[in-house]
Amino acid sequence: MTVPAVVHLSAAPGEDGDAGIRILQLDRPDRLNAMNTQLIDDLHQAIASLRDDASARVVILTGSGRGFCAGLDLMDPPQRADAKERGRVRSSMDTQQRIASLVPALANLQIPVIAAVNGAASGGGLALALASDIRIAAASAKFNVAFVRVGLSGCDIGVSWLLPRLIGASAAFELLLTGRLVGAEEADRIGLVTRTVADEDLMESALETARLICGNSPTGIWMTKEVMWSQLEVNSLEAGIDLENRTQIMCTFTSDLGEAVTAFAEKRPPRFTGR
Repeated sequence: MTVPAVVHLSAAPGEDGDAGIRILQLDRPDRLNAMNTQLIDDLHQAIASLRDDASARVVILTGSGRGFCAGLDLMDPPQRADAKERGRVRSSMDTQQRIASLVPALANLQIPVIAAVNGAASGGGLALALASDIRIAAASAKFNVAFVRVGLSGCDIGVSWLLPRLIGASAAFELLLTGRLVGAEEADRIGLVTRTVADEDLMESALETARLICGNSPTGIWMTKEVMWSQLEVNSLEAGIDLENRTQIMCTFTSDLGEAVTAFAEKRPPRFTGR
């Protein structure tokens, strides 16, 4: 018997301009989209499909029902089928690494990821939001470093690296050590999210941002995402500028720059191809 997927990847419904927008939805609403083995496997598969989708320009990551992702499912924790044969340490590390690898997998996509955060984004759910390029919160959204609340370290699956870079070390350390819930309004104030909107406006707000991205050159967006993530690890201004210089010159060899100039002269929107 085929087990129904708990992660769904689809094209955005609606306008012609939405052709390059994809919706990636976690679908275990009865468990607030908490991570079990199947959800992790399905999410890896969906990300791989996005890597192979040449027509995808941007993806919106969201959850079904009342939650974005409540983190690890403590009632159905992810584990390998051959856990007993591999032994506790090796099996646990394999599972840990598979969960953690979702974060660089999202960050390394050539297209931007917009997290449309509805309800709880805890633990692993917070990590998925942090790995996204843009975060938009519904008024009902709540964020927290759940790991430290269940006897584990707050430093898990990339959160202790990403959070200080997004909101600053001081605020991040407090959230990592307390595990307290952060509501949508505070998340907006501290820079964790781009903006907060009414629950019913969340998807349309994410689509508005996705459409703006789709109006730009595919290559330009790809290089912008790649460089902005690399800049988080570059340790000097000169090295950062060197990276920008090389990327910028590479982009001038696409046809999109000429198309932008022509479109400006003809007073029409550019028709970018990414070639």
